Amino acid sequence: MRRATWIRTLVVVGFVLLLEGLCRWGVIGRMTMIPPSAMAEHLWKLLQEGRYNEDIAQTLRNVLGAFVLAVVGGFVLGSLLHAWPRARRAVDPFLATYYAIPFFAFYPLLVVIFGLGSAPIILIGFLFGVVAMILNTMNGLDRIPPVLVKTARVSGLGPLRTAWLVKLPSAAPQLFTGVKLAIAYSFIGVIAAEFIMSTSGLGYSIAYAFNNFDNRTMYALMLFIIVLVTLVNAFFHVWERRIMARRGL
Repeated sequence: MRRATWIRTLVVVGFVLLLEGLCRWGVIGRMTMIPPSAMAEHLWKLLQEGRYNEDIAQTLRNVLGAFVLAVVGGFVLGSLLHAWPRARRAVDPFLATYYAIPFFAFYPLLVVIFGLGSAPIILIGFLFGVVAMILNTMNGLDRIPPVLVKTARVSGLGPLRTAWLVKLPSAAPQLFTGVKLAIAYSFIGVIAAEFIMSTSGLGYSIAYAFNNFDNRTMYALMLFIIVLVTLVNAFFHVWERRIMARRGL
């Protein structure tokens, strides 16, 4: 694991240094991209000034709402579909082609139903993340060894205690994968929705900077999102590895 971590780190650092060099040497024009060091410098300046604090807070609230709904809803729906094989067979074709659906085409309908504001944006983030959680929940429950469930039944454990003590620990690796995908998809859905549906938030601010040829601000905010998502996923990865280590995996 340490070797893989070092290799990933070296690849990322090498890629950043390559971009830095290409931008500094003029291979990539300043109108196309600014050097990563300039992105980081301008981002630090923006954070110090606090110009985008409210936009950052709004986007994080939207992502958190979409993420929680996606994880909880995806886990519940995935568990129900796993327990009801006929419904699962009927829904499987739709789940397989789910991400081909252009969710943003439904924005006018969502506005009519939920009105302007954060609700349609959170809903689109939820729609992006929920199926990843559903699929990984079903995958995790499918991989539970039947002997564990039989042992729990013989030991007199009820359905709730069996789910808590046997099924959830056994399905934990796939559930964590679903959680990590849900947070990534929630960010994608919310940021993309703010591009076209909002008058505030990080997505709107990036789009506004792009339309006004403000490359420094655009790339600085994009760097903020990349770093934030990376840190969140790293947190879940470390948490997952600790749980797996306790189980001897």
